[in-house]
Amino acid sequence: MDKFYNETYRKLETAIQEQEIEIDNPIKRIEAIIQLIIKSLSDLKEFVLKNDFKDMEAEIYFFKYQKPVIVSKLIYYNAIYKIETRKPYGAKRIRKYFTKELKKLKRFFDNNLDFYKYYRSNNSFVDEKFFVRGKHDIRLWLDSFYFEADHRFSTSHDYKVAKIIANDLIQVYLEDRLNNLNLKKVSENSLKWTASKTALTELIYALYSHGVFNNGNTDIKLIAKAFEDAFNIELGDFYHTFMELKARKINRTKFLDSLCEALIKKMDEKDEK
Repeated sequence: MDKFYNETYRKLETAIQEQEIEIDNPIKRIEAIIQLIIKSLSDLKEFVLKNDFKDMEAEIYFFKYQKPVIVSKLIYYNAIYKIETRKPYGAKRIRKYFTKELKKLKRFFDNNLDFYKYYRSNNSFVDEKFFVRGKHDIRLWLDSFYFEADHRFSTSHDYKVAKIIANDLIQVYLEDRLNNLNLKKVSENSLKWTASKTALTELIYALYSHGVFNNGNTDIKLIAKAFEDAFNIELGDFYHTFMELKARKINRTKFLDSLCEALIKKMDEKDEK
């Protein structure tokens, strides 16, 4: 059983990675991946029904640790598919939508806290009821899903384990999406350099030459990177730009001179009031 499972899982992982590379459209990619997972589960089910398990210990191991890993992928990708296809328009609405989806995960956790503790603590004293077929106990946190499943290939709690694994992945996905939205919001509200890149390069080299950062012990590349991040700009080959500034025959500090003129003008305006 282990050999067949490991080979099936390896092939599935490889196939998923190939789809991630080959299909650019995220919705089409998820659809293709879901079909791959369904096929793998079908192959696994066929093997189990034909060969069965050598003993109860092997059966428990399969339904507690092996099958849920593949089923969790199906739950995860199906959830992501629904999340992305039902997503509203507008950053504010999307943020609210993702937050609501995270709350659903929290409700599942709260409603299944006892089983979370059992599974996460790696307990085994009720494994024969949880992970052996036909041994269900209706008093032990059963989902209605179990009664609709094929009991030849399901136990009372293997799906719940898969759900726990999947929910961890879904939570990471949603939190990443929220973080990206928040970063985008910060970026949209941040300062943008709207003068020329040459002007900024001139300013950076002036500050570098004057040693205003870390007592003059800072590399010019670090200063340039800090300005790029702060003002949402890419300077490119700023050293080449500086060499062009050096090569100027007239007014090599054009931007700095204009800053001085603008500041003096502003000071004079205040003095007149």
